[in-house]
Amino acid sequence: MMLPRSTSALRQIPAWLRDYSTTITKPKTGIVLVNMGGPENTDQVHDYLKRIMTDTDMIQLPIAQNKLGPWIAKRRTPEVQKKYKEIGGGSPILKWTKLQGKLLCDKLDECCPESAPHKPYVAFRYVPPFSEDAFTEIERDGVEHTVIFSQYPQYSCATTGSSFNEIYRYLKKKGISNGMKLSIIDRWPINSLLAKCFAENIKKELNKIPESKRKQAIILFSAHSLPLKAVNRGDPYPSEVGATVHQVMKELDLPQPYQLVWQSKVGPLKWLGPMTDEAIGDYVKQGRKTFIVVPIAFVNEHIETLHELDIEYCQDLAKKIGVEIIHRVPAPNDHPLFIEALYDIVKKHLKEKIPVSSKFLNRCPHCVNPNCAISKKWYSEVCSF
Repeated sequence: MMLPRSTSALRQIPAWLRDYSTTITKPKTGIVLVNMGGPENTDQVHDYLKRIMTDTDMIQLPIAQNKLGPWIAKRRTPEVQKKYKEIGGGSPILKWTKLQGKLLCDKLDECCPESAPHKPYVAFRYVPPFSEDAFTEIERDGVEHTVIFSQYPQYSCATTGSSFNEIYRYLKKKGISNGMKLSIIDRWPINSLLAKCFAENIKKELNKIPESKRKQAIILFSAHSLPLKAVNRGDPYPSEVGATVHQVMKELDLPQPYQLVWQSKVGPLKWLGPMTDEAIGDYVKQGRKTFIVVPIAFVNEHIETLHELDIEYCQDLAKKIGVEIIHRVPAPNDHPLFIEALYDIVKKHLKEKIPVSSKFLNRCPHCVNPNCAISKKWYSEVCSF
C-alpha cells in the first residue's frame, strides 16, 4: 500500500516518518532499528522514566512496581530534566538512529538489489517512535520481509530482551499481516568492522596525547552496568561486552593498558563493577593520571555519554581528583566503518537465511521471567525466510 501523498495527508504522518514518506513507495525489505530511545525534549522525561521504572523486563523493584515505579519516576524527573538541559535540551539518539538507518539502507539498495528496496524504521522502547508506530508503518508500506535489528551490539535481557518482548506482545495481538516474513538480528558483539570503528576512534584520541605520556594512558572501556542479580541469573551481557573489548584490543594492536569498567548504577542493589568513576579515582591514587574513556556498549551519543561520561567524569570528577589528561572516544554515530558494520551484519543475515539464532532462543539458566519463555517460543514459530 502506498503512503498518502497529499499535503494534508502528510500532516497526519508523524514528523519522524516524513523523511522517508516521499522517497520509498513500496519497500521489499524493512529494517527495524531497535533501541531504548531517549527524550527529545524535557517534556518527555517524566513519561520516559515512568515507562522504564514500570517495565519489569528492565527493572525489578522489590514491591508494588506499578505504584513504586511511577513514584520514583516523578521524584527523579527534575534531576534528569536538568541533565538533559545541560546537553542541549534532549537526547540526539533519534537523530543518529534515523541517519544510521538511512545510510544502511542506501548501502543495501546499492549492493543487495535482490532484497531492494530497503527502508529503515525506528522502534524505541520508552519514547516515540514505539514498536507499534514502526509496525503500523510497515503494514501500510506492504513490506514483504522485516528484519528486526537490535542496535545493542551486546545482548541483555533488560535491553534487547525487553524490546523483543514488547514487539512480541504487539505482533501477537495485532497479527503479522499480508504473509510478511519476519527475522531477527539479536546481537553482534564481535563484528570485525565494529571493532575497527572503535579502534580507529581510539587511535585518534591516543594521538592527541603527548608521546611522552601516550604509552601510560589507560583505556577504560565503559558500559552500562547490571544488577548482580541479573548477572547471576545468566544474563549474557557482561561476557559479550568483554568479547567486544577483546576484539577492539586485537584490532588496535597496541601494548596499551586497558580495563573494562561499568557505569550508570541506580539504586541500592549491588551492581556489576568496578564502576567507571571509582576506577578513575583509584587509578589516580595509584599515580595513573592519563585516560582514554570508550563507551563500548553505545552506538550513538545520548545522556550516558554526553552527560555522565563527558560532564560528570571527564570534566567534574577529573578536575576534582587531579586527572592530568582524559579523552572520551565518540560513539560510532555515522562513522563510515560503523555503517559498513551495520551493512555487513544485515547482508550476512539475508544471505545466510537463519531467521532466529539458537542463542536468542536459549533462555538464561536461572530465568524467572515468563515473558521470555512465551516470546522466544513465538519467535521460533513465526520467524522465517
